[in-house]
Parts: sequence; structure tokens; C-alpha cells
Amino acid sequence: MTLEATKTESFYDRPNITKGVIDIGAGIPFGMEPVSNPSVGIGGVYGTWGESFSNENLHFFIEERLGRPLPAAEKLNLSDLGFRSRHHIPLNLTPDEHSRLEIEVGAKFLSEAIKACNWEPSEVAGVLIGMSAPLSSDYLNQISRAAGIPESALKVATHKACDGSTSSLHLALNPTLPENLQLHQNIAESLYGKKVLVGGIEGLSRFVGSSHDANALQLFGNAAGVVGVIPGKTMRLIAGKSHEAFDEDGVLQVQMYYPHSKQKADGYNVDVTEPSANNIRVAGLMHEPHDGSSIAMAGPMGMVKLFVRTGVQVVRDVYAAYQTRLDELGMAGKSFAVAIVHHANYKINKLKEKHLQKDGIILPMPWLLSDFGNVSAASNMIAFLRKLPQLKPFDHVLIDGFGAGTYYDTLAVELGG
Repeated sequence: MTLEATKTESFYDRPNITKGVIDIGAGIPFGMEPVSNPSVGIGGVYGTWGESFSNENLHFFIEERLGRPLPAAEKLNLSDLGFRSRHHIPLNLTPDEHSRLEIEVGAKFLSEAIKACNWEPSEVAGVLIGMSAPLSSDYLNQISRAAGIPESALKVATHKACDGSTSSLHLALNPTLPENLQLHQNIAESLYGKKVLVGGIEGLSRFVGSSHDANALQLFGNAAGVVGVIPGKTMRLIAGKSHEAFDEDGVLQVQMYYPHSKQKADGYNVDVTEPSANNIRVAGLMHEPHDGSSIAMAGPMGMVKLFVRTGVQVVRDVYAAYQTRLDELGMAGKSFAVAIVHHANYKINKLKEKHLQKDGIILPMPWLLSDFGNVSAASNMIAFLRKLPQLKPFDHVLIDGFGAGTYYDTLAVELGG
């Protein structure tokens, strides 16, 4: 795994960023970068909103949220975890201001992703977005409507924490997933060959605001990444696997700010519901904090133990299925151009890489999000967009998502040409 260097510490200082201020409170800065690669037919946009806090000045913000000093023993070595900055909104926004802010932000990302693909809003047939803590149960409808997307477009809200965007992409590409098989409208089959937006929009600064967990407050921040694909044309599934293993010990506890039956059935913890016409909710069961706070987590090594063993096995399984499929297609010897792995923290990914290498699985796994922090479901889409300009027609890409719950989605895809 390589820690790819960036010349700036703050995302807002990067070249080619469209910047502005949203007129809420004292003004909320935002920035986004459109990306497109016409040779593979894919485009999108990523970015963030809120003030940028470096590792050096973050503790002032955290202490204001905690209402106490942050002892040296509780300060994480964020550079070693792969992060140099992250973005937060003010502490004093009202519920109405939170609502107006995130609807405006969400609509901006959808609109700019459509432009990056050179599409019209009326052409979008589906919007699949991962959100750890949605602003409201109809948030996806609100931002789609504000972006001019037709009411007839299928909206899929995926609530599987950090795995949300990769799970959304998997739903759009793989008709054999359990979620698709239990729906009367199979998402992958209904969206095949159509223009679809897939991504993660994470207002995590709002989400962690009710937490007293110093680790979570240091790690998480706002961001979004939205990609436009045409399933079966600009992106095709080669192999994929979805897996879940409930976090009985509560190593990473997350409050469910979305509807869920809170029932476990035969090891299957995902509720799939259709709350209204053209709307599907895919909601993962979480081990919730007992004190009612939004999130409570173990330290970085606890996260390593939670995700690495199972995550490595899921990648192994998909890699084996990928090799088998290559043989069937007469493409033996082809390899992945890049592996896009969720950026939970650098140590997790480095250890996953080490275990995979012991099995002879060598994957190019660049670390690409130093200027964001852990941005949950936005992570995989931002990382993909940062590598998109370098990808070529018919390249193969491994996309590896994992998150609290715990949930895992890993897929091997081929880009269009």
C-alpha cells in the first residue's frame, strides 16, 4: 500500500476545486472537484463542506464539543492513521439549518455529478446513495427533486455505515444479491443499461455531534462522492460478494437514525423495504450505544481486529472467483489496475494488504484520502474518482467496502470502452 502524496494539507487548497460559501449560519464553506474520463464513459464529483481542521488545530474543536480538555492519552496519532485534515460544521446550527444545509449540499453533488457525466437530469434512471445517518427518511427524495431528477427515477437509500456506497454499487451491478432477490423490482435488472448515480453523502460532523467518544470525534468528518455509471456498459460486474457478521461485542457501536425492525433472521440483519413508490431502503442492523449517543468505538487497534480477519477472507473469496471467471472468459493473466479500499484508517488497510500478500494476492492499494479523515460511505467513491483519470478502457478494478455492523461488499468490475 502506498500513501500517495498530496501537495496541500487542506482539500480546499487543491487546484481545480470549485469553492463557495453556503448562506447558513455565519456561512458554511464548501468545495467540490468534478472528474470525468470520457474514454471509459464515467464521471462524477467529490468534495466536502465545513471548516478544514488540521491535525494540529483539531483538538480545539474537539474540546469545545466535549466540553473538557482532551488529555494527551486520548489524542490519536492521526498522521500514522493516514489523515492530515477533516471538515466540520459549527456546533450551534439549529435543526432547520442542518436540514437546509444538507439538502443544498446533497442536491449540489447530484447536479454536479450529472454535469460531469455530460447527462441531463431527466436522463437519470436511478440514484443509489450510502448514508450512515440520513438527515430524514425522505432525504434522498428531497435532494433528487432539488437536482431536477424525475420522480420516476428509482431511489435506493443504503444504510450500512461505511459500506454504504460500495453496497449501493453492488446492488446496481449484481442481480443475485440477497437484497435484489427479495424485491419484486430487482435493482440491478431494472437499472441495466440505464444512467445511474451511485455514491455516499456523509454529514458526519452532524452525526458525531451527539457523541462523547474522543476517537470518533477525531477520526470522522464531512464528505461526499457521487459517480455516474451505466451498468453493463460503462461498468460491468465480473465477481462480487456481500457478507455480514454482527458485531455482538459492540466494538463499533452506531445509532440507527433510520427505520429498522431490529430483528435478526437466520444471520441476515439487513431490512429491505419499499416505503413508497420508486423508493427502496436497504438498512443494516447496528449494535447501538446504550447511552443514546450516536457512536462509541474502540481504539484504532480494536478496529483492526474487528475488520481485518473477515475483510481479508471476503477479498480472498472474490479474488478466487475473479480468477475463475477470467479463465472462463479466456482472459487468464489479466490483473487489477487498482484496488479501491475503504479508507477507515491506514493501519487497517496496510494489515489487510500484508495478509493478502501472504496468499500471493498482490493488489495495488493506494491511500488517497489524507485530506478528508474517515468519511464513511463517501470514502470508496472519492478514492475511485481520484484514480479515474488514470484508468483505461476495459481496466479491471477491485472495490472493497466494509463498515460497522459489520458489513462487507467486495466486487471486481470491468470498465467500459
